[in-house]
Amino acid sequence: MAPTAPAVSVAAAQRRVLTVLVVSQVLSGAGLAAGITVGALLAEEMLGSTGLAGLPSALFTAGAALGAVGIGRLSQRWGRRPGLALGYAGGAAGSLGVVVAAATGNAPLLFVALTVYGAGTATNLMARYAGADLAAPERRGRAVSTVLLATTLGAVAGPLLVSVTGEVAHGWGIPRLAGPFALATVAFTAAALLLAVLLRPDPLRLSRTLAEAAAAREQAAAAGQGQAQPVPPSAADARTEEPRHAAGDDRPDRRCLLGGTAVMVLGQLAMIAIMTMTPVHMRAHGHGTGDAGLVIALHVGAMFLPSPLTGLLVDRVGRLPVAIASGMTLFAAGAVAALAPAHSVPALATALVLLGIGWNFGLISGTALVTDALPAATRARTQGVLDVGIAVAGATGGMSSGLVVVAGGFPVLALAGGVLALAILPVLALTVRRRSGAAVAARRPQGEPGA
Repeated sequence: MAPTAPAVSVAAAQRRVLTVLVVSQVLSGAGLAAGITVGALLAEEMLGSTGLAGLPSALFTAGAALGAVGIGRLSQRWGRRPGLALGYAGGAAGSLGVVVAAATGNAPLLFVALTVYGAGTATNLMARYAGADLAAPERRGRAVSTVLLATTLGAVAGPLLVSVTGEVAHGWGIPRLAGPFALATVAFTAAALLLAVLLRPDPLRLSRTLAEAAAAREQAAAAGQGQAQPVPPSAADARTEEPRHAAGDDRPDRRCLLGGTAVMVLGQLAMIAIMTMTPVHMRAHGHGTGDAGLVIALHVGAMFLPSPLTGLLVDRVGRLPVAIASGMTLFAAGAVAALAPAHSVPALATALVLLGIGWNFGLISGTALVTDALPAATRARTQGVLDVGIAVAGATGGMSSGLVVVAGGFPVLALAGGVLALAILPVLALTVRRRSGAAVAARRPQGEPGA
């Protein structure tokens, strides 16, 4: 049967939305990579303390927490387009502030600018929700993965351009480590302009309109036929673990929400802590910024390149198995990093690649779980609040990482991060039990107790 006109229209809108998001993510990926690659090194250079090298990561992830709240509220009220565009504009302003702070040696300005820069990193992650707004439940994982994959080109190119942008910055009379932030200023500005002009129709506003129309049809059918009969879950619902929201029901699936949040928050905490101190650990053992840039580039590639496969697994195998794989992979990454010889770039690169893959598994499966659990009417605001938790976890990991390394060394930090990631598993067990109970209830015939 040929698709109806509305179905074709929504499909076309989703294709356009994903195209615009892909281009903006390529641009913003380069901006995201600046803080990851040289933030800790710039702070160590300006502040003269390894113990404070994790401060930039803490500051821009704290800024990401504030940015996530603002972007979520703006999106809830006005739509994804203004929320994402203003978020990237904030990231551009913060990046420019870092360049000025480095050029003038102004540490207080550096702290403020890094916090504002966090708005850009928050926007880069929150764009994944825009990719999922119009996606059918059985394709939601792949929609999220498409947006994340687009970040790869800029995010991988950014660390590899550390030396080039450093030379350009030196030619301008400013510290070499400020060069990647100059690139971030341009990249975030371009992403903001692109979204402001081209992200039409707004995916969140359209998804709300569609949800309201579907609710009105259900209510009209119920009024015409008497009390509506419960609709049994379909095979697609079981595969995607999609909670079925009744017409007018704005209540989230709380256990599904908890599981999705836990896998993203704990994964972010472990990933940021280990990643932040890897360049510092390498430089302390005689490696140059080129080696550190290569390892971080491989790590960032592993964060995003597996996205198509991860999205397919999330949709076909299920959210929960991929989330469990996230915790186990992050633990393996921590163990490998702890045991890797400090002089071995391949060993450290292997650990950071595993770290990126584990984070990717967690972010895509967690995003799908969270989106499944939330009705369209309250989705953006709640997603913004949840991303605050992710940002706070990153800030905690970044700030504590330098202190842990000073107190116990990099291997202690790496192993602790891996063990912490295993806490994902007991939280997910609650979601598994909830799903099992829901399946039993769905199979119970009408008239039995609890049916």
